[in-house]
Amino acid sequence: MPPSLGHTQRCVRAAVPLLALTVLLLVGLLHVDIRTLAPLLRGQAEGPPVTNIMFLKTHKTASSTVLNVLFRFAETHNLSVALPAGARFHLGYPWLFLARYVEGAERDGSWRRFNIMCSHLRFNPAEVQKVMPQDTFYFSIIRNPISQLEASFVYYRGFVPAFRAAESLDAFLAAPHAYRNRSRDLRNAYAKNNMWFDLGFDHNAPAGDGYVRARLAEVERRFQLVLIAEHFDESMVLLRHRLRWRLDDVVSFRLNARSPRSVTGLTPEGRERAKRWCALDWRLYQHFNRTFWARAHAELGARRLRSEVARLRARRRELAGLCLQDGAPKSGTQVADRRLSPYQSGDADILGYDLRPGLDNQTLRMCQRLVMPELQYTARLYALQFPEKPPKAIPFLPA
Repeated sequence: MPPSLGHTQRCVRAAVPLLALTVLLLVGLLHVDIRTLAPLLRGQAEGPPVTNIMFLKTHKTASSTVLNVLFRFAETHNLSVALPAGARFHLGYPWLFLARYVEGAERDGSWRRFNIMCSHLRFNPAEVQKVMPQDTFYFSIIRNPISQLEASFVYYRGFVPAFRAAESLDAFLAAPHAYRNRSRDLRNAYAKNNMWFDLGFDHNAPAGDGYVRARLAEVERRFQLVLIAEHFDESMVLLRHRLRWRLDDVVSFRLNARSPRSVTGLTPEGRERAKRWCALDWRLYQHFNRTFWARAHAELGARRLRSEVARLRARRRELAGLCLQDGAPKSGTQVADRRLSPYQSGDADILGYDLRPGLDNQTLRMCQRLVMPELQYTARLYALQFPEKPPKAIPFLPA
């Protein structure tokens, strides 16, 4: 007669500790490094680090910090990066991306493939696939659209026609159609459903259930992971797990962030108006905020997620003490090393970092990469990949 299900389960439970003890004994006898077996014991996927990556860099979502992580990994591992052609610092934005916007992409009538793509673009999957390998890992990041719109208003105040005449974001949201000129809609994309627009969709579309569900399903198919800016550390832990990277690969300092004095609040009425005005972005955020936590808990579990976040934050504090003068950011206009000064835009006071004096050469190079703003790092990688071409000029820095 076959054993009962309960009997089988008791046998399996009893065997697990014995199996673990056997593994530990083998480690001792064979002098195997326990760290090589740790992923197996934890049920973690094994394999080499993922090196083919496409990051859709959305606007005002902490994406500049993610870009720095990817640029550092690319430079450390000598990977190729799909960089904007010529003097540009974005890949054709706000127009839909075309492969020819990438420097060196066209070669002898065919397309060159790159390891990493992460500069600003408006997603156009067919064109992206021309220059990225088939096994590319696709991911992006989004933010609560209320705070994302507030950041856009401050940062792009002088660039976006819809924002220029508005006294405040509350005033804009009280009568957005009065300020927004549809004939100049590309630049006005920053003023409504900007994340939806970055994904390549129509940011003026009605937020009907059928349309929204279809587009969300499309994002799910295209992107293996969507990070949440408000939960940045948890996002980086999950990303590291998916990419099989080391802890130091994802440790970062906040880049392109504003000082508190340039962050403006919205009235409760303004917040509700922002949700309605950016209804597509709001649906996008609600959906992926739910799926992010479901994935994080399914893949890591709540306890391990907390532990990994604590490790990440401890390492960031350690590197801040090692690299940063005063251990904190400062107003970008006060950064002593002009080569590390962040670009200042609109009414925003973008923060930057001064490095501690007296660092040895190796530590100095590591710290410089950690705090290097987006424009400077783009120019740096461009010069490394294309030394035969004129370097990218950064307008606000001396030549």
